[in-house]
Amino acid sequence: MKVARFTERVFAGETQVESDWKRPSETMLPAFLANFRVIRLSLRPLRPFSTSARSMALNGKPASAHDRTNLIPFSSRLKEGRALAQDVWSIFNVANLPADCINLGQGYMNFPPPEWVREAAEAALRTVAPNHYSHPRGRIRLREAIKAFYDPLFGRKLDVESEILVTSGANEGQYSVFTAFLEQGDEVIMFEPFFDQYLPSVTFNGGKPVYVPLHPPSNSQGKSTSDDWTIDVDELRRAITPRTKMIIVNTPHNPVGKVFRKEELEAIASLAEEFNLLVMSDEVYDCLVFDGKEHVRIANLPGMWDRTVTVGSAGKAFAATGWRVGWLIGPPSIIQPTLAATTRIVFCTNSPLQEAAAAGLEQAKERRFFEIQRDQYAERRAILTDAFDRLGLKYTLPEGSYFILLDISDVDFPEDYPFPQSVLGRGRDFRACWFIALEVGVSSIPVSEFYCEEHANIGEAYARFAFCKDVDTLRQAAERLQRLKKYLK
Repeated sequence: MKVARFTERVFAGETQVESDWKRPSETMLPAFLANFRVIRLSLRPLRPFSTSARSMALNGKPASAHDRTNLIPFSSRLKEGRALAQDVWSIFNVANLPADCINLGQGYMNFPPPEWVREAAEAALRTVAPNHYSHPRGRIRLREAIKAFYDPLFGRKLDVESEILVTSGANEGQYSVFTAFLEQGDEVIMFEPFFDQYLPSVTFNGGKPVYVPLHPPSNSQGKSTSDDWTIDVDELRRAITPRTKMIIVNTPHNPVGKVFRKEELEAIASLAEEFNLLVMSDEVYDCLVFDGKEHVRIANLPGMWDRTVTVGSAGKAFAATGWRVGWLIGPPSIIQPTLAATTRIVFCTNSPLQEAAAAGLEQAKERRFFEIQRDQYAERRAILTDAFDRLGLKYTLPEGSYFILLDISDVDFPEDYPFPQSVLGRGRDFRACWFIALEVGVSSIPVSEFYCEEHANIGEAYARFAFCKDVDTLRQAAERLQRLKKYLK
């Protein structure tokens, strides 16, 4: 039919289409009707627009006829997953703290990416092609670099066309997985404390979060490691229901720093096999594992490749968190649906910085970059742990990532301290962290933010300190932290 031929020629890019479009024939209308369904709309009389009704829908109370602050109701999904709540990052933002407060709260670096990676970014900006759209799968140079770097780590030859997907940061990659696989009401198990972005990403996509806590160490000596935070496999099993679709594993873990042991991952894998669950393995800190600890990839366990998607991050790897370049590695059955989602969400990832990330991976082995970086981070970690030892405070020594959990149970602050409203009504850890920031001059993050309301009391005992800062900054923070002595019970 003419319409069908016309449509085919449009997509083929034929120039003759224009003349056909300008000379419609009488046969086109019947052909059009024959090839497309006509949807009949049932029309109802429209009611007059009511500002007060709109406002009432939002706030539950009528507004004056002149109130135009809430004309358009927002989506109900924003009421889920704490999306509308004031988040911890805005409360402990540098804009709300003294100008000279040292920020050890947020996990971004105060030093630049390696010089050779920055030079690659600059070279890409001077080249035409990398300044335009990339393929939604990611630039081929970066996919090839990911393949070369990870082939030996996964013990398989990765296919750059079907098993690797470049994303706009690890966070967008995770979001796209949720978009691709969650149906309304599907349950997603996450271990607490959890990276706070998991929660809204799950609920925005219709999922229901189910929480299984990591159990903190019970010893009173203060010499615990992140390995002492344990999972209860029976508790995990009880959390699985017929609606469970996915388990999120974060190793090395934010904020605990736990590197999951092989036997722990085997237990999780066994349940995933038994109940046919998808596993998202968030491994963005895989380049930061200390003390000879082995980083085990759950995708490498028997039977797990086909049900696991592994998340990586150039920002974490190369001190470039603002670049927003990440990747997913997994079987085609997971990568292909996720590609469909990410294509519609962002279409493609920052092109010139993909080239820089590729250069980073290409040269990392020759330069021994990750070994050197790991040793540098171990030195930074020691600066903070030495400061905590001098204070006599308990903490969790992280075996991975760049966070330390400090037990702040013994920090004694006056209850009538002038806390802002954003802190009042939250857990005790919020008040302790605010007090430390203002009185000591070092900011941290209250760990109850990484828990559901039911389990928030577990997190109230801890503050998270990030040691992804330069040595001079950490030494200055370590000295300031000694001021805490006069506020300890």
